[in-house]
Amino acid sequence: MAHGSRYKLAFKRRREGKTDYRARLNLIGLDKSRLVVRITNQHTIAQIINVKVNGDETVVSAHSNELKNMGWLGSGKNTSAAYLTGFLLGKKALKAGITAAVLDIGLKSSTKGARIFAALKGAVDAGLKVPHGDVILPQENRIRGEHVAAYAESLSDEEVEKKFSQYIKNGLSPKDLPDHFDSIKQKIEDGV
Repeated sequence: MAHGSRYKLAFKRRREGKTDYRARLNLIGLDKSRLVVRITNQHTIAQIINVKVNGDETVVSAHSNELKNMGWLGSGKNTSAAYLTGFLLGKKALKAGITAAVLDIGLKSSTKGARIFAALKGAVDAGLKVPHGDVILPQENRIRGEHVAAYAESLSDEEVEKKFSQYIKNGLSPKDLPDHFDSIKQKIEDGV
């Protein structure tokens, strides 16, 4: 490790690669609520966060486990789940009186059609105002899972059971994913 009178040690979260303080400072300077989307190995988490003097305050939160409580049988981290989590967050935010936010993707790279932007599209479709460009959002057929259903149609029954074992274990045929997506979206629309 470097040493000397002129060496400045970076903050711990910067050294660990957890926080980009320059980007965070720019977001905080906007004085707006942040739409924070994080995708873990199993789940999608979306939050509306306000900056306070004593630390950040989470105002509204949505988790992909809430989708499972509504009957979602798919993965908690795929594009469809990310969209539905964002949609649920958007509905909760509007109910809490929050109408606008700024997207915070953290250290993730900005890739066209990424799951983070599926969550953004869900929040925007729910009625939340978030500045964005439509070019970066995923296509509607990918959000609904039509590509998964088409791929499952092209496989034999043995291959479907092998490649989609988790879906089948949960009681969902991958061919029925678009219809299942629509039913859960309608439940969110009616229930929140």
